[in-house]
Amino acid sequence: MNHTIKIKKGLDIPLGGNAEREILDVRSIALYAIKPHDVVGFTPRLMVAEGDTVMAGQPLVTDKNDPRITLPSPVDGMVEAIVRGEKRKLMEVVVSGHTSTASHASQACLTPESPCWWMIKERPFGTIANPDHQPKGIFVSLRDTNPLAPDLNFALRGREHEFEVGVAALEAFAKVHLVYAEGPHPAGNVGTQIAAISPLNKGEYVWTVGAQDVANIGRWLITGEYRPERVIAVGGPAAKAPHYYRLTVGACLKQIVDAQLIDPNYPSMDDNKPTAGATRIISGSVLSGCQVAPDGFLSMYDQQVTLISEGDHYDFMGWLMPGLKKFSFSKTFLSGFDKLLAPLGVLGLPKPSYSFNTNTHGSVRPFLFTGQFERVFPFNIYPLQLIKACIVGDIDLQEKLGIYEVEPEDFALCEFIDPSKTEIQAIIREALEVLRKEATA
Repeated sequence: MNHTIKIKKGLDIPLGGNAEREILDVRSIALYAIKPHDVVGFTPRLMVAEGDTVMAGQPLVTDKNDPRITLPSPVDGMVEAIVRGEKRKLMEVVVSGHTSTASHASQACLTPESPCWWMIKERPFGTIANPDHQPKGIFVSLRDTNPLAPDLNFALRGREHEFEVGVAALEAFAKVHLVYAEGPHPAGNVGTQIAAISPLNKGEYVWTVGAQDVANIGRWLITGEYRPERVIAVGGPAAKAPHYYRLTVGACLKQIVDAQLIDPNYPSMDDNKPTAGATRIISGSVLSGCQVAPDGFLSMYDQQVTLISEGDHYDFMGWLMPGLKKFSFSKTFLSGFDKLLAPLGVLGLPKPSYSFNTNTHGSVRPFLFTGQFERVFPFNIYPLQLIKACIVGDIDLQEKLGIYEVEPEDFALCEFIDPSKTEIQAIIREALEVLRKEATA
């Protein structure tokens, strides 16, 4: 079922560095990785050892709680490394190899044991879809409104048939909603679209799939070839020549990032003291993505990479200056008064361009009521009250305020405009984890 919805509440961040509409096909990447911590609620059991030869689609790890759910190798090759963190937590399974081009028999149907099953996520909680649950719908967003996100119509060009086959396969589980949202971010977030079409209540489930992953499912069903590829947008204010790239999920980003960096310095991943003039590498959006190392890997569900300068310097006199180049939602700086700057366009003068970096322009302070969150939060939910309920751990109040409808990314804009500098997304994730563990206990 096709839907078009219009969202008025939200905010488009004028971040520079949009990708040029040309797709570069990178086939020389040698390392790929599966990162179990990219998947909420996944407890990994390792199924391979270093030195093992693996095929694309072969399971590398399985979920201890549900052996049907696996994370497969994205390529043919050899297990190069098994990376563990504190308390031997499994962080990465690194495979050296190449994208599979082998021809296989076409697949009959999509099942939980299929290599593509991890592409289907479930709300609430954002886990991999539980095949024992009956979703009331499957949602596919046809527009990504994150800053510098790829144009999905462009990314899916030439894959229309694969997309249709993927949709048909998903319809065996529930009605598929193909949603195109008009309006500012977060109109493209699937959570916004679910809230507008079929709000989620306690005890209900919906599944979500990325548009490019629908096409990947379709290709696997047609050809039997497991190639989890995505067209990703690499851009940002610190990118030399922003472009679209066709990459396999889990690809090592070093080759691409090295070619895109204006400044060759990287930030440190070990402490909070970035190198002067360094560039932060983010797998995903600047609003909800995660920082990766110079030789890091594309996260499993991301379709963009953002390069942005570290905020390792401070402006003279700080907020006392007019701030024409500082983006201001709350009109703290002169740049927030659009009506005052409008005459510049009439006079033929360019409006000031904004300078973005990772500086938060202030430290953490008391969580204040400002009335600003409601201007960028399009849900029929009281955002501030829900955040406070999550902070104090009041589960009953969280449920009454609609905690099951949201994911952390739905609060990314609230976190961006928050004058208190509170890590709202982390608060929402922690609250959802408490609920998830109680539900599965």
